[in-house]
Amino acid sequence: MVLPCCYLAPVSHYSAYYRAEEVRLEVCDHFTKQTFRNRCWIDSPNGALALTIPVVKTGAKTPMCDIRISDHGNWRHQHWIALESSYRQSPFFEYYADDFAPFYEKKWEFLADFNEELMSLVTSLLDISKSVSRTSCFEGDAFASLPTFEPRPYYQMFASRHGFLPDLSIVDLLFNQGPEGVLWL
Repeated sequence: MVLPCCYLAPVSHYSAYYRAEEVRLEVCDHFTKQTFRNRCWIDSPNGALALTIPVVKTGAKTPMCDIRISDHGNWRHQHWIALESSYRQSPFFEYYADDFAPFYEKKWEFLADFNEELMSLVTSLLDISKSVSRTSCFEGDAFASLPTFEPRPYYQMFASRHGFLPDLSIVDLLFNQGPEGVLWL
């Protein structure tokens, strides 16, 4: 299955990943702004919150593998503070915090590399082992839409305030359910 290379992708993305025999990350398609490539949604006290990685301005047809991360606005610090303030009281944040913190300390040059390393971390924490490769820009692979995903509610920190928010970033599932999060995929 060919999947887009996303920033802390939604649960549906990992559900497709979990069900696939082999995974290929699409890194040759043209980067599109305001997508899961550089944006994720987390739960916060005020509802769903978007975290967006700023990228260096590019032409309209720049392949995803060539997209560079911008250091504009101290985004790494802001994202880490948002994750920490939203999830520090969740059952598993403290357990996983040391695994995620380095991603918000180190400077990464390319968005695809950053996303792929995060995906590798998440899948290892969920104990999912798959053969993963990148698409080749000469193969013409393109990802299809993700299979139908029926979200099953799980414990969320702020559900009493605004109800269950389906298909948030995989970190929401991981920080709230821990290694058992794989059961929701």
